[in-house]
Amino acid sequence: MTQSPTIRVAAIDRRADMRSMLFVALVVVGFLTWIFWDFVARQVMWAFMMPADWGHTLVIPLIAAYFIYLRRETLLEKPFHTTWIAFIPILLGIAWYMLCVFGPQVLWHHNLRGIGVATTVFGLVLLFFGWRAMFILWFPLAYLFLFGQTISDRFMEIVTFKLQDATARGSAMVMQTIGMDIERHGNTLFLWEEGRSEPFPLNIAEACSGMRMLMAFLALGVAIAYTGLSRFWQRAILVLLAIPTAVIVNIMRVVTLAQLSRVDEDFTAGEFHTFVGLLWLIPAFLIYLGLVWIIRHIVVEPSSGAHTDRASTQTTIATGQSSSGGQTAQGE
Repeated sequence: MTQSPTIRVAAIDRRADMRSMLFVALVVVGFLTWIFWDFVARQVMWAFMMPADWGHTLVIPLIAAYFIYLRRETLLEKPFHTTWIAFIPILLGIAWYMLCVFGPQVLWHHNLRGIGVATTVFGLVLLFFGWRAMFILWFPLAYLFLFGQTISDRFMEIVTFKLQDATARGSAMVMQTIGMDIERHGNTLFLWEEGRSEPFPLNIAEACSGMRMLMAFLALGVAIAYTGLSRFWQRAILVLLAIPTAVIVNIMRVVTLAQLSRVDEDFTAGEFHTFVGLLWLIPAFLIYLGLVWIIRHIVVEPSSGAHTDRASTQTTIATGQSSSGGQTAQGE
């Protein structure tokens, strides 16, 4: 069956429109990348310089792209529509970014610049794809800008101290349980060993508080909840469990460093310290997968086949009862 000339022309026109839109989008993206280059360059630099803390930010764009890939059929089932109101967030985002770059010093902040970048990108998506696409793409975009950038110490200090205290207390309890001679003074652990005239101090500094690990776990939890769980309460539980999981894994990391310090004190600093943090991400990921399995099996719902079998059984019983009732009535 051949297509009519009208359909072929419409298809060709549509492909031409898509190519034109793609070309314009690439030009605009290239222009904005030039404007926001300082923000992007700093983000990539920090991710490579501190891989144990912010290395996960390099993976976040790939995860966000995968979210979009999962909704591709819904996204492409209808044509896109341009909306010119999108120029408002685009201009506001660029203006805010420029204010954070050239304005007063109090605004010279990486995360404040990120607000300008995110606002501009949201406006671009709205401009090229329209409101319908925005309802589909808002979550991947929000995920990208929420977890795809480093969080400055100024913002993290709000909860860092509490995590430091929880890590210090938990590490001391675990070490005492396994027989290590440990004393805790604030956020510093003093490890006593035979042959040492003084205890070895193990300071739970801000970098060891677990806040950065918590951000990685929250990003992982949101990603797994979005792709692997279907109910809202399951997703909420998994994301909330990221907090105690990150704290527990961070405690085990500190205990591991304390054990290694008994062999060589240099193991608690430098590149090996970073390596231990990265190494603990592997069992942490497996723990999280185990939590997903548990949450999925908290409530076991009957399958559609079970409903069908039950309905068929009830129909058969009802039919048998009506047949036997009819035979009894005839016998009488």
